[in-house]
Amino acid sequence: MEPKELLDILGVAHRLKINTRHCFMENNRQESVAEHSWRVSLMALLVADEFPQFDMDRVIKMCLIHDLGEAFTGDIPAFEKIDADRITEVDQFRRWIESFPNPTRQTFQSLLEEMDAQITPESKLFKALDKLEAVIAHNESDIETWLDLEYEFQYIYGAKQVTFSDYLIRLKKEIDDWTTQKIEQSKNQKEKSL
Repeated sequence: MEPKELLDILGVAHRLKINTRHCFMENNRQESVAEHSWRVSLMALLVADEFPQFDMDRVIKMCLIHDLGEAFTGDIPAFEKIDADRITEVDQFRRWIESFPNPTRQTFQSLLEEMDAQITPESKLFKALDKLEAVIAHNESDIETWLDLEYEFQYIYGAKQVTFSDYLIRLKKEIDDWTTQKIEQSKNQKEKSL
């Protein structure tokens, strides 16, 4: 890849450092899309030993690039995103990838197709980690930033995607237990202040 091509790609990807997600971080700052993608990638690296038969290099690549379409559309919270939003994001991502030099273009196209199809174990692991990172980040945020619908959504989000793995089922349960504790602590604090 020519240096100019690399810099052009990085210039677009830079938007993910600026584009924010719905979730607030502990310091009441909105999380960036780049921060989310980085931590999903870190999660994949950290759980690699739990999935020795998986091509974890491929999983990490999916984690790194999965939200690049949001450089064009911004982030739309999962509970608001509709099919038209998903189609727009993927279409813009695909058009951008067409401008990449080979073999990078082929690699990204292959990863995007695999992520969309959700057939391979690697793509399923990526998708589960993506959703689990979101609920972890949400648990880390101040509960005062939660919308009413998010109390239930916190338990539902990612539950279906983890069912292929005993390890991920256990991880989701641990996250759900954390959610329950967070909600209970908030209720207790409100009752004490009355």
